[in-house]
Amino acid sequence: MPNYNGVWSLTTQYQYAADWSADNYTGALGFIFGGQNASGTRLNTIESIKITSAGGNVDFGDTIAALKRTTGFSSSTRAVIAGGDTGSKVNVIQHITMASSGDATDFGNLDSARSGCSSLSNSTRGVISHGLDGTVNDVIQYVTIGSTGNASDFGNLSVARVQGTATSSTTRGIFASGAIAGNTTNVIDYITIGSTGNASDFGDLSTTREQGLDGRGSNGTRGVFCGGSSKQTPNAGSDNPQNIIEYVTIDSTGNATDFGDLSGVRLLTAAVVGGDRLLVTGGSTTENATNGVNIMEFITITSTGNATDFGDLGIAKLEMAGTSDGHGGLG
Repeated sequence: MPNYNGVWSLTTQYQYAADWSADNYTGALGFIFGGQNASGTRLNTIESIKITSAGGNVDFGDTIAALKRTTGFSSSTRAVIAGGDTGSKVNVIQHITMASSGDATDFGNLDSARSGCSSLSNSTRGVISHGLDGTVNDVIQYVTIGSTGNASDFGNLSVARVQGTATSSTTRGIFASGAIAGNTTNVIDYITIGSTGNASDFGDLSTTREQGLDGRGSNGTRGVFCGGSSKQTPNAGSDNPQNIIEYVTIDSTGNATDFGDLSGVRLLTAAVVGGDRLLVTGGSTTENATNGVNIMEFITITSTGNATDFGDLGIAKLEMAGTSDGHGGLG
């Protein structure tokens, strides 16, 4: 499939996948929201992807505004995205019904305008943590996915950070990595999703990292974290992108274990999960927006090993959000 790094249109982008639609597909579906293309333009696209079989990605609809650095989570029927950057940070929460294509609609608001958050969910509750709202913070907030309304306070992370990553089982949420006071961290925290309260220490990643963003997922038992940047001074010149894939057993505690490698170093990716398959999409080989990639590759979560090629996105892009109707928080 071609890599459309220049001028593109939805017609061109999705023409190779026109033989199917999200409305009539019965397998696990992933959704990719917004992001930034290789020329640095923010996107308002919502794409749906067959996770467990080949077939490409198709246009599903549009987000309320073009944005990047948002975060995504879902129940088995509704997908939600929160915050992001439209040129300035936003507090908007929006949602789609995954079974029928269409544009996102308003859900409510975060406590403040913020980008670079992490999020996770089970079938009932979505939890959004930290982000950048003028300062790096430790705030955790939540929404009830099946309703609409503003986010409510949940508690606090063990340390304030931005651009970390998160995943969950049906009962426990995991927050990992991020940037703290100008340096990357290897901290892993956990919460009990159905309650409220501050996060507790879980263990550590093998290296300090940030900018994993939505490059994560779980099958309900094992949580997996892909790529990111381990440079010690975020947004200050040199990068140290990683190809690392590592995992934790969510309902225990302890340090992360090596899983394998992505095909190359990448940060600012998105990932979607269907059952035991985690599909990593897009991202960048550096923080430079001209280095976005259209790569899609997958792993089998219950095994270990390097990622395998899946196909290509319609265009190269980075800093988008991902979620699915089959992730491990749904049981």
